[in-house]
Amino acid sequence: MTRRAPTSARTGTGIPGWVLVVAAVGALFVLLPIVAMITRVDWTQFVALITSPSSIDALLLSLRTSVAATIGCLVLGVPMAIVLARVPFRGRALVRAIVLLPLVLPPVVGGLALLALYGRRGLLDGAIPIAFSTPAVVIAQTFVALPFLVLSLEGALRTTGQRYEAVAATLGARPSSVLFRVTLPLVFPAIVSGSILSFARALGEFGATLTFAGSLQGTTRTLPLEIYLQRETDPDTAVALSLVLIAVAIAVVAVAHGAGEPLRRRPRPVREAAS
Repeated sequence: MTRRAPTSARTGTGIPGWVLVVAAVGALFVLLPIVAMITRVDWTQFVALITSPSSIDALLLSLRTSVAATIGCLVLGVPMAIVLARVPFRGRALVRAIVLLPLVLPPVVGGLALLALYGRRGLLDGAIPIAFSTPAVVIAQTFVALPFLVLSLEGALRTTGQRYEAVAATLGARPSSVLFRVTLPLVFPAIVSGSILSFARALGEFGATLTFAGSLQGTTRTLPLEIYLQRETDPDTAVALSLVLIAVAIAVVAVAHGAGEPLRRRPRPVREAAS
């Protein structure tokens, strides 16, 4: 009597068939709402809807502030990730939890926290009057996007280990030379993918921006805020702008995923780092 082949063998992947079925259901769970939105778009007026003055202002402001927030994440996040991955100290787990807090903190709470620090009656007593201004948008976006870069880079640093750095140091390389010629080139793909993910998170930020920066056209009203306002007055415009934001997000995530695969920059030889 011929025995039936296991389900995992029949799939040709070595994975049980039921796993593929559940994975397909999960993909549809994400895909179907987007498809439903696409069916509601008024394609005859699509270009006109997304090119209104308020929509253009919101899109350009979102792009400018998201780029600035990504730069802020790089400046602050790379050193933080290196310290968390390479420097042993008491309380490191607590510091990591605090750094990653914006990942789980409701954005509105983050906005209130920023307002409590920088607001007119905040902890700084209005010494830095940036609330409800364009810099406030950048700060809010950086606050919520920073953990994405730190998490990606710290994981890459832990995976690569310290073998090459130790060899370079043994050959006489200074700490700064080891950092810029060995460590950072080793984890460059993680820096790129983390930066792209931070940009995407900043681009989609809503709650902290609204709470801390407000919604002033051309000054603090980013694309997510514009979509929220248009939802009440012009649903067709809100759907069209949402589709634009979805398209940008898909492109960004695809680039971030691709950055971790073919993009590989080998570190300079350790002897060159020591020179």
